[in-house]
Amino acid sequence: MDSTPADARRRGVSRLQRATGTLSTAATARMDTEMSWFRELSAHDRSLVGMVVSAGIREFLQWYADGADTGAAKSDLAATMFGVAPRTLTGLITLQQTVDLIRLSIEVVEENVDDLVAPDDARDVHAAVDRYAREIAFATAEVYARAAEQRGAWDARLEALVVDAMLRAEPDEVVLSRASALGWDVRRPVSVVLGSAPVQPADASLREDLFEQVRRRARGVDLEALCAVQGDRLVVVLGGASDARVAAQAVTDLFGDGPVVAGPVVAGLAQAQVSARGALAAYRAAAGWPDAPRPALSEEYLPERVLTGDGHARRHLVEAVYAPLVDARSTLIETLSAYFSAGGSLEASARDLFVHPNTIRYRLRQVAELTGYTPTQPRDAFVLRMALVLGRQSTRASDARRPG
Repeated sequence: MDSTPADARRRGVSRLQRATGTLSTAATARMDTEMSWFRELSAHDRSLVGMVVSAGIREFLQWYADGADTGAAKSDLAATMFGVAPRTLTGLITLQQTVDLIRLSIEVVEENVDDLVAPDDARDVHAAVDRYAREIAFATAEVYARAAEQRGAWDARLEALVVDAMLRAEPDEVVLSRASALGWDVRRPVSVVLGSAPVQPADASLREDLFEQVRRRARGVDLEALCAVQGDRLVVVLGGASDARVAAQAVTDLFGDGPVVAGPVVAGLAQAQVSARGALAAYRAAAGWPDAPRPALSEEYLPERVLTGDGHARRHLVEAVYAPLVDARSTLIETLSAYFSAGGSLEASARDLFVHPNTIRYRLRQVAELTGYTPTQPRDAFVLRMALVLGRQSTRASDARRPG
């Protein structure tokens, strides 16, 4: 009496089940010989991989017994194959290594079919092995896609928390621990860049696409990038920056319309809140200088920041601009005041001080060398005038506090 396909399947399954241990051992031996990455794993990790190989062989037998080669099987290959070590495996070896591992396991089964089943049944088993190999390839991709999706969602939340901690000036250890979890080198210099977001914050897919564009641009100039959208603002933290403006230029056109401000470069992620504070203060004051360059440095908005009540900007103008002029020679403050009072006229200020115009020119050059601001340039003159006012207020306040 001729046997049916079901009879052949039962005979094949019975013979293969008795050889499961032999097949698993053969697959492990081949992995040890042909896969260098497998040899480098610890004994515990090798056992995890071995569990998956054994599960794959057992699942093939069950799949075949259920009529999978005819489309009758409904088992969840992904759940069965990787259920023995779902998260551990995806963090232990790469997708390519997993595909190689499964391919080798299937090859071991196929190579031994002719020795384990009757010749009349071998063709049916070989056909089933081919189909199973295709099915398990899809199952493997599904497992890794799910793991990548979960990691991506977690990383996005963690990234947003890191940026938020910087803007809120939370303790350094909070920022460092979260950034380390994202794989950041916390020792690289950092600059924080702020501007308007080009997409609606509620649109998660567009936001993630934007973040990936920012990261790609940053990698193109050897920078790291952390991104977050807060309200209508896009915040980008650039790691590895040596020049704040140059670093910001790599991503500026990815921001929405309006000003883009780069905070100062700081020594590492532990000091990132200093850069974030400067960038945020400048961004809030940016409406006062509509002709600012894009990107602009937070220090370039010092006068506007003072007018919005930024104490850090006020102290900077007094300590870094006014004080050096006072310490150098008192005639520099006098000359600068006379020059501004004369409307920027060298001759008029020279007459007021009873000196030659060339003396005024010389002193103004000294001012520029000491402060970095050139009195004859309109924007720089605005900064210097603001520094003079604040310096005088600071001096009078100090005098008033002294005991009489």
